[in-house]
Order: sequence, then C-alpha cells, then structure tokens
Amino acid sequence: MGFIDLSGSLDRHFGSIGVALNEYVTHLSITTAEQRQISGPSAKRADKCLTLMCEALKVSDQLAITIHSAIPEHVGLGSGTQMSLAIGSALNAYYQLNLTVRDIAALMDRGLRSGIGIGIFEQGGLVVDGGRGPKTISPPVLVHLDIPVDWRFILVLDQRGQGLHGQQEIEAFKMLPPFPKREAERLSYLLLMQGLPAVAENELAQFGEVITQLQHAVGQHFAPAQGGVFTSPEVAIAMAWLADKGAVAVGQTSWGPTGFCAVSDAALANELVQQAQQKFASFEHLSFVAVSARNSGGSVQVK
Repeated sequence: MGFIDLSGSLDRHFGSIGVALNEYVTHLSITTAEQRQISGPSAKRADKCLTLMCEALKVSDQLAITIHSAIPEHVGLGSGTQMSLAIGSALNAYYQLNLTVRDIAALMDRGLRSGIGIGIFEQGGLVVDGGRGPKTISPPVLVHLDIPVDWRFILVLDQRGQGLHGQQEIEAFKMLPPFPKREAERLSYLLLMQGLPAVAENELAQFGEVITQLQHAVGQHFAPAQGGVFTSPEVAIAMAWLADKGAVAVGQTSWGPTGFCAVSDAALANELVQQAQQKFASFEHLSFVAVSARNSGGSVQVK
C-alpha cells in the first residue's frame, strides 16, 4: 500500500504498509523424488528459488515440487517474496532445519526494500515495517493489526503489463529525485496518528483518507519512472470512477499495474465490481476482483 520514506531522509530507507489477502495465494507441495521435478504455474521462478535455497543450505534438490497455485508475477502482489518463502518453508519443514521466516528471507535475499511480504507471511493482517537502517537484515515489523472482517478490497488488474522489477526497478530508484523530508514526516504522522488508529477502531473512511494521501504522494514521486501516478492509464480511469462511487484507500500496489481500493463490506464490493465490469467492458484488458484480508500468516503442513 505504499512506502513512507523513499530516500531515507529520516535516516531509514523505505518503510512500508501492506495487507495480506485471502484470494491470491502460493500453494505448493514437496515430496521425495529420484530426480528434481517442478510442475505448475511459476515453475521457472520456483526453480530459481529451489536452486538458491538448496545451495545455501547444502541440502539435496532431489525433490518433486507441485505448485497448485501461484500469485501472478510482477503485478504488485508480492509474488516473488511469497514464492521464495513458500519454497524455503517447505524445505525447512522437509529437512527439519528449524529456521525462522526471517532466516529464510535472508537466505533468499528478500526484504531488500519492503518488509511487507515477510511480515504478512509471518502473521497476516495489516503490517507496517520500519524500513532499512545501516544494520538491517530484513525490515522489522513495527505494527501488526487485524483488518476488520467486513472490510473488502477491490483490485483492478491490467493484463497487458507488468510493474517495474529487477534491474529496471533498481535503475528507477537511482533516477528518482530525493523524497522530501517534510513529506516523509507528514506521512509518518498521518499513518501513526490517524491511519493505524482508524484500523484499530474500525473507521474505514479515516483509514482510507490516509492511504489515499500516502498513495498520491508516493505516486507523484514515482510518476517520472512509471509514466504517471498509475502505471496503467486505464487502471487510473477505473480507480477515479471507483473513488467517485465511494471507494476509499485508492492507490496502486507496488509498481503496479494493479490498482486497489477499499469498501465497507462484501455486498458493496461485489456490486461495484459488477458495475465496473459493465462500465469498462470496452477496456478488455482490465479485470475487477473483490478480495478479503487474511488475518493469519503462511502455514506449513507435514504429512
């Protein structure tokens, strides 16, 4: 849902806020095999994760991995971190290594900027991480709150594009100007004294106003690298329409192109999704999905 201090103007880089979702998951199983086998969606990414983890831990890769579902890649939904932690957690259980999620994240080079993917794998819900300081291994979780059970989020996905990632993302951060210190201070205050209390007290409108302000500030800063406040112009049009219909917490997740917003309950979310599908039927590459927050972390089952 956004960064707080992109340039480290307050002496810690990044710091971010995010929410775990129920509907987009990475689910895999791992068993013994005579030779290495990986099947299912995002198998190429899983193959890289398996190689990295087995080499780091010095364990055999003679395993069969079946990926039952995977989060779509490079659309701002944390697919890379969740796949890395899922593979790492599976190996941890299989070989009985007694590693923590943080140990696995460090081995897989996750959390180099945002710590949200790690935090939600640990405990789900809404997470705020403290960014990176001089000695940070992975960004620490400062706040964890359960999302009120009635709240729903609407995602607007553009199937044509992917957000910046890899070397493109690194270069984009290099070209961006320093993030203003005053703005980082303002966003920190808004989040601490308005946004987070609103979640604790089930005040969606207040929470939404803070997220919208944070997203606008970060989106304007990112605009030179991604072509605007939103990566996808069509997503931007749809998000403006949803805001006019009463949705709050309007923004883009990570580098996009996925847009998000929040509404008070499932009925309203489903109604707006149906209306949006009709309204934007000519935008054939857009899809609208109502999703719910997951207030628990990743799970491992040993059979």
